[in-house]
Amino acid sequence: MGPESYQDDDILTSLAVVLPLALAGFVVAAGCWTLFAVSGVHVREALNLSNVQFGLLLAMPMAAGALLAVPAGLLAQRFGARRVMIACLAGLAVSMVLIVIARSFTGYLLASAGLGLAAGFYSAGLQFVTRHSPREHIGLVLGIFGAGVTGAGFNYYLVPLIHQAFTWQGVPLAYLTVLLLVLVLLLLLTDDVDSAGEPAEDATVGQLLLRLRTLRMWQLCLYFGVVAGSFFTLALWLPDYLSSRFLLTVESGAKLALWFVIPGALAQIVGGGLSDRFGTARVIVRALAVCLTVLFVLSYPPMTLFIQGVEQTLELELAMPLYLERVFVLLLGMALGCAMGGLQRMMVAENHDGAAFAAGMLLVSACTVAFLLPLLFGAVNQWLGVRSAVFMILFVVFAGCLFLFARGQRRSERQALLHTGI
Repeated sequence: MGPESYQDDDILTSLAVVLPLALAGFVVAAGCWTLFAVSGVHVREALNLSNVQFGLLLAMPMAAGALLAVPAGLLAQRFGARRVMIACLAGLAVSMVLIVIARSFTGYLLASAGLGLAAGFYSAGLQFVTRHSPREHIGLVLGIFGAGVTGAGFNYYLVPLIHQAFTWQGVPLAYLTVLLLVLVLLLLLTDDVDSAGEPAEDATVGQLLLRLRTLRMWQLCLYFGVVAGSFFTLALWLPDYLSSRFLLTVESGAKLALWFVIPGALAQIVGGGLSDRFGTARVIVRALAVCLTVLFVLSYPPMTLFIQGVEQTLELELAMPLYLERVFVLLLGMALGCAMGGLQRMMVAENHDGAAFAAGMLLVSACTVAFLLPLLFGAVNQWLGVRSAVFMILFVVFAGCLFLFARGQRRSERQALLHTGI
């Protein structure tokens, strides 16, 4: 057995410890991140909040996450990913305490901003697992870590159950307990050496900031922002949409939305694994094409068609049944997940010496889109009065992204061929 074999064994052994811990932490952090999306209703009733105040409470974690993602990535590059992950988990635990003791809108708003530390955990955690990932399987490892966003979907089940058993304030207490457990395990089972890379291979902060001048980084951030931002927005938008569209209770709509959230989050593993084997660009293009097809179908609202017959007018109702809507929602979530897994791999592979910074940039773009899309959805819905207009908007946006991505990849391949020929 040669030195390379022993090195590969060491990498896989450390990955077996690091990846489950990072994944568990991200699952809990993602659950905290979207906590007010479900339990915020109880805060709204208790404090009699206006629509603007409630919207600000929901948007604050995303806005804070967008501000914290890149600084957390730079700190992870400078001081180590493990330290930043521990600090973020401790900050989330403090936010849970604030939610329990808060009695005013200002207190809840401060706690909501603290939930944005989940974005910092993602930036540092992605570097943490990248350090222990074999290059040939980096897409699969990143997909497994990214699947931790399923924690956001668990809120749809956990919050109502805890609320029924105790009160809604039992939810932050439950999260506080799990956060402290993961924090202790991270302290006991890992060391600062686990997040350290080769100093000679790491880019400096100045070198990382200079990459912001390159068009390629902004393009990848745009694509990931549209895909991941759409996923996060639909995860929050679908419960209300499905309950209104099919005259269901909000709880039933939330359970149906899980058919989008959980498979979509897990599909990142599939997207990353397929990218390792067949190429990232190929996976992304096909995933975006599936997204376009599904969005085209979902864009059609229920309609009534009047056919002028010989003796009478025939009335034909055209509407997608609930079971078929569920199938297309499932397909959309899985296609978005595959695209996220591929784009995440592409960004990290091209910026391996600055993985945390790259992750922060991706998250900034995703949070920004997730912050803007609900405003756009609400405005268009009010203007058109058609619920499926949200899918029409996404169809146009994704069509533009697919065109730009395919054209950019074609241009890159052409330049590579010309360079090879020279």
